[in-house]
This record gives sequence, C-alpha cells and structure tokens, in this order.
Amino acid sequence: MSMGTSAGIEESEGMVRLVPGALQRPASPLTVGALNRQLLADFPAADAEPWDRTGMTVGDPAQLVRKVAFALDPTVEAIVAAADGGANVLITHHPLYLSAPDSFAPATSVAASPGAGVWCAVERGVAVLSFHTALDVSPRAQRVLPGLLGLAFQRVLQPLPDTVEKGYGQLCDFGDGPMLTLGQLSARCTSVFGRAPRVWGDMGRGLERVVTCTGSLADTGRAALRAQADCVVCGEAKYHEALDLSQAGLDIIELGHDASELPLVPVLMAAVSALGVPEDAMFVVNQSHNWSYPEAVRV
Repeated sequence: MSMGTSAGIEESEGMVRLVPGALQRPASPLTVGALNRQLLADFPAADAEPWDRTGMTVGDPAQLVRKVAFALDPTVEAIVAAADGGANVLITHHPLYLSAPDSFAPATSVAASPGAGVWCAVERGVAVLSFHTALDVSPRAQRVLPGLLGLAFQRVLQPLPDTVEKGYGQLCDFGDGPMLTLGQLSARCTSVFGRAPRVWGDMGRGLERVVTCTGSLADTGRAALRAQADCVVCGEAKYHEALDLSQAGLDIIELGHDASELPLVPVLMAAVSALGVPEDAMFVVNQSHNWSYPEAVRV
C-alpha cells in the first residue's frame, strides 16, 4: 500500500506546506486511474474542444489517492504546493500544456523550460488531471457565474450539438429581483470578485438580458449580440472585439480571465467529494493573487 508523510497543513502567503509527522494512509481505495475515469464520466473529453487536453496528462494510474489538491493553473509553484501539502494528485481547470513540450528541465516556469511542469510533477510524484473546456460546457458550470451575481439563468447561449444543457455562455435575466444598471452590475462584480472589472458602456444604462461567460469571450460576444443581450460578463475580451461589440450596443464587463474561472475550482472539488474522497483529504492552492492593480496596493 502506498504511504505518504503528513501530520498537518500550514498556509503561508496563500500556499500550503507539509508539517512533518505521522504516516498518512491513502484517503480512499480509489486509484488515480479510477479517479480520472470517474471525472471523465462527469466531464467527457468528447465535450472538450479538439485542441484541448482533458484528463490525466502526467501520473501513475495504479497509485492510490492519498490527498487531492486543486488549482486553476498547474504551475510549477502549484505542483510544489500540492506535493508539500501531501497530495499525490493535482486537479486543475487549465491543462499542464496544449502543445506537447519539446524539452524537459527543472525550472520555476514553463516560460523558462517548456517541460518544467511535467518535470516537476514526475519528480514530486504528483499526477496532474485537468478538465478545461469539458468543464466549461458542463451543466455543473452553467449556474456558477449567474449564481454568484444573483442572476436568473435562462438557457445555454451556445449549446453543443444534440443537447441544450451543455455549451458556452449563459443567457440570464434578473428574475424576480430589480433590474440593474451597468454601473450597479459592475459594482456587484467588484464586490463578488474582490477586484474592479474593466467596463465598456454607459454606466447609467438599464439592463434586462445579461450573458455570463467564463474565460475568453471569443465568439460568445457575437452570439450575445444576436440574442439581443444588453451586457456580457466575461473573463477577458480582446480590445478590438470589445470595442466593436460595445459600439454595436453590447456592454461588456471584463472580470479578468482567472477571476472568472476561479469559482469553477469548487465545482471540481464537489465532483471529487461525490466520489468518496473525504474533505480532510482535499485542499485548494490559492492562486487568487497572481496579479494586482497598483492603486489597490498599500505602499
């Protein structure tokens, strides 16, 4: 039976580290391979974009799951934090890579060595499982942003073929609540996500139909315009795309790519919990402070 060492976890500057102590038994009789198969049943690779990487990219499928870490991005720092926290599995939204690395060497970032994440995961014995666009289009993800923003979900804006439950973008209204202006919805976004968004449009304009979209806006903006939405809340939009859409009458609230997708991490945690992994065998690597606005920093 696979064994690891861990007696407790301490957090330091948003990361976790291992506190040496008693031997830790596996969290459950679940193997890494079985965990990967079960999650692929929830978030099928067939639902993902063809260019994406879904499921396990690094790891030993025969190893028993000891502890599971979760993060938005499988950075070298996150892999180290997972290992230091006693986890032998790191589950992320974004994949370890899209194009396979052409070299592998130890480094602090894939910017310095394309295979740095793979090197670190193998070296530290951490399996990396990622569910990117398969998670984005899942029914579990459709209620996340609308729920956080107090919007009433109506339907998936861009459904996948042969389904109305999976797809990109969520068309919403305000339900039984009062309609908001663009300025009021933007302020709500600031309150919910803890950082001010970039906003395109007239702050005094009243809104009726709102589209939410995690991550990159891509062609969801044009779809929102066709659906006669007043505003789209997204992770990020290219400048000219945002300019053109806003001048066509679609207001844009740009949260930041990571800010919009960090709430998807609890969706992954809930899926793993449903498989019988106990709460004390799961933890999140804090990646909410990778960047900041200068005016929000006290000197």
